[in-house]
Amino acid sequence: MKTLRREKLKVVTAQDSSEQGGYVLDDQAGFLMRIAMQRHTSIFTSRMVEGLTQTQFAALAKLYEVGPCSQNHLGRLIYLDAATIKGVVDRLHLRGFVTALNDPNDRRRRAVALTDRGRHSTEAAVRVAADITAATLAPLSAEEQRQIAKLLRKLG
Repeated sequence: MKTLRREKLKVVTAQDSSEQGGYVLDDQAGFLMRIAMQRHTSIFTSRMVEGLTQTQFAALAKLYEVGPCSQNHLGRLIYLDAATIKGVVDRLHLRGFVTALNDPNDRRRRAVALTDRGRHSTEAAVRVAADITAATLAPLSAEEQRQIAKLLRKLG
């Protein structure tokens, strides 16, 4: 059996890194977005009602906004693939937040719709979501908050 040889840890400074090809992880957009997302997720998880996940909240908020729609259409509206939205809808159904109705436009399809419980919970969640966004963006000035929203829309 081969054993790994232990070497001394070498601390690499940003200057050393830039001399070795210029890639500094701490300056990369993806890395910085992941850190910002971790901050947002922590705030979201600690404040959101009903223990909703970000994805569950997105599904409920979109249903509240657009009304009943097919599961696949809901997935497209919140940028989820078919397998992921199915799991989200199944979990929301088990918790009593959504139900399946006959689609009025196509009898072969079923539409996902909010239940009364889902509507009330979504209304409460939407009120909390505004506070979550404010807390996430609190370190930024009002102008920086407008600018980051504009830039993120451009990336999306």
